Amino acid sequence: MSTRTVIRGGLVITASDELHADVLIEDGRIAALATSGTAVAEGWTAERAIDATGKYVIPGGVDAHTHMEMPFGGTKAADTFETGTRAAAWGGTTTIVDFAIQSVGGALREGLDAWHAKAEGNCAVDYGFHMIVSDVNEDTLKEMDLLVQEGVTSFKQFMAYPGVFYSDDGQILRAMQRAADNGGLIMMHAENGIAIDVLVEQALARGERDPRYHGEVRKALLEAEATHRAIKLAQVAGAPLYVVHVSAMEAVAELAKARDEGLPVFGETCPQYLFLSTDNLAEPDFEGAKYVCSTPLRPKEHQAKLWQGLRTNDLQVVSTDHCPFCFVGQKELGRGDFSKIPNGMPGVENRMDLLHQGVVDGHISRRRWIEIACASPARMFGLYPKKGTIAPGADADVVIYDPHAEQTVSAETHHMNVDYSAYEGKRLTGRVETVLSRGELVITEREYTGHAGHGVYTPRSTSQYLN
Repeated sequence: MSTRTVIRGGLVITASDELHADVLIEDGRIAALATSGTAVAEGWTAERAIDATGKYVIPGGVDAHTHMEMPFGGTKAADTFETGTRAAAWGGTTTIVDFAIQSVGGALREGLDAWHAKAEGNCAVDYGFHMIVSDVNEDTLKEMDLLVQEGVTSFKQFMAYPGVFYSDDGQILRAMQRAADNGGLIMMHAENGIAIDVLVEQALARGERDPRYHGEVRKALLEAEATHRAIKLAQVAGAPLYVVHVSAMEAVAELAKARDEGLPVFGETCPQYLFLSTDNLAEPDFEGAKYVCSTPLRPKEHQAKLWQGLRTNDLQVVSTDHCPFCFVGQKELGRGDFSKIPNGMPGVENRMDLLHQGVVDGHISRRRWIEIACASPARMFGLYPKKGTIAPGADADVVIYDPHAEQTVSAETHHMNVDYSAYEGKRLTGRVETVLSRGELVITEREYTGHAGHGVYTPRSTSQYLN
């Protein structure tokens, strides 16, 4: 059953344009745009009309870094694919790319099948997968080729977490060489995990056990060093590189230098690094545990450099690294030992609003907001122009956004399955009002009208920044 929808009177904002236009949706896709008030637009008939006067009409957000139901440190992320994608929809995100995990000794295919089983039939919005490569060997390398062919075109490796996900430089080089051949993109968690483990051990021996020490041992220089090393290994392999959750100005400088040299190197940051800091990690009575994630929060002066990197395109994407653990019963596992606090923060619902606050505060333009939150992640991970824009033929993933509405962020009103908000009490200007996913109403004037199972798996092409 096809329903024609027309969205009238809004300001359509994409990464490249801002125009007062009506949008016609048919069969789950954008059928046409026409200037509001013209004969063409007035002539459209539809079963459903949405009045967007005074509002923005923007593409649904693409969050290319989430961890639903992810096992970590003896527990698992509190959001399921059902609760997590519902929260994403509330926040104006209509596509997530989550991470399937290869177990050490296991095949990539086993990990991917396990994540398909978790997600299938449960998602409120569309989803894809990256593959975490924990065990580089000949079989793994062959499997990478097969996964690229079927739409899993990005592979994450870790220079951190020895004994869990860690890859050494030789394993990283081999995976990068394979990606150079098969068109895949290596995503790197760039922190020197071997050195960090030494600093953790020494801090605990000195009795430094509070959450704030998590930030102190995971030094910005060790993020910068690993970023530099990853860039050089990628250069040797002739491969592109995407560095995830960049938090430190020193790491941004490494990316900027590589890009100035013309290397295919890309960087992502997250809202927590733009809005939070080590001040949060130092909150008393173990409250700082809420803010433990890796890479860690940095001192406030790093924020300006991250915003600058987003303006100058030394950073291209803002994702959330959404990996929520409840304060009660999960974060508390690390009481008395910061190294046992599960690493991760909730944020999939807050990203579009926080970045709009960046527009309000003058850090970025409206088009750049859409670029870093929608278009660039879609291009980076082979989803554009199906996702990330409003143009004829694109999926009708559309958000009606009220730029004047005011809201206060709180765990009492959010929809993530976690007992705290990292942004509790923060006042924001701008709010999602209505969300369509492939032409279906998922959020209707601030009410959830979607359902689990609407969201479908979306295979991806190779990165469109490399073609």
